[in-house]
Amino acid sequence: MSSLASLSPHLFEAAAQAARSSCKAVLERSAPHPALHPVLHPALWRAQGGAPAGATVLPTGFAALDAELPGGGWPVRTLTELLLAQPGVGEIRLLAPLLAGLASAGRSVLLFAPPAELNAVALAEIGWAPAQCVVVQAVPAMNGRRVPGRKPPGAELCWAIEQALRSGQAGAVLAWPGAALRPEALRRLQLAAQSHEGPAFLLRAAAAGAQPSPAPLRLRLQPAGPDELTLHIVKRRGPAMAEPLTLGLLPVLSERARLRAQALQAEAAPAGHAHGAHSSRSSPL
Repeated sequence: MSSLASLSPHLFEAAAQAARSSCKAVLERSAPHPALHPVLHPALWRAQGGAPAGATVLPTGFAALDAELPGGGWPVRTLTELLLAQPGVGEIRLLAPLLAGLASAGRSVLLFAPPAELNAVALAEIGWAPAQCVVVQAVPAMNGRRVPGRKPPGAELCWAIEQALRSGQAGAVLAWPGAALRPEALRRLQLAAQSHEGPAFLLRAAAAGAQPSPAPLRLRLQPAGPDELTLHIVKRRGPAMAEPLTLGLLPVLSERARLRAQALQAEAAPAGHAHGAHSSRSSPL
């Protein structure tokens, strides 16, 4: 048997060239083809790129927030969770530009179990046509007791939300599912949202942020002062948010009421109760 040392220079060079060609062919076969990148499944996304290619989003009405959201706006065909310190911190005004745009296009907005009655005059002032709102309330238990053979109110509410999402008929869905939302129900809602050609929001208590969720976008909202909101994206497709974002909301207080709220906030701040003092006086919007 011949050794490498006994090979002629010409044969050695031919063998080396054949080895290089073989290695190049293996590497080319193992490398991802560039043409495959644009046809990734819609549920797949790249960590450094944010939203999946071709994802549909709707502008929020806040340029600073659009710059932070994957794709540049509120996503459709998926759940978005808003985690609230308490109801009335400004969540409706945060969504007002989006919902007003949908209402002006003749699309209805379904609200499931809102924690307070809607004020039609206030909604009209922020550009949201009350005629386009459909409110669905959970049926309370009779005398605090369950009716035999009937699902718990939370389960019935989740079923109604799921059906609304699967129907694809609503422009947007807003739901306050309460603390009894079970993980399996949350997964079902995320699957149902994939059939919904619009945004879908779950408004939950801030404590729910410590629990896992299939929703790809989760935002924590806190009041920052009269007509201001601090927002932190706790989960999104892409890199983590560096620092919270403060947004100015459409004012709903009169000048006199605004000055009074600012004075009360300043008085409570030294005692360390600024957040609670302001939150207790927050507008229902």
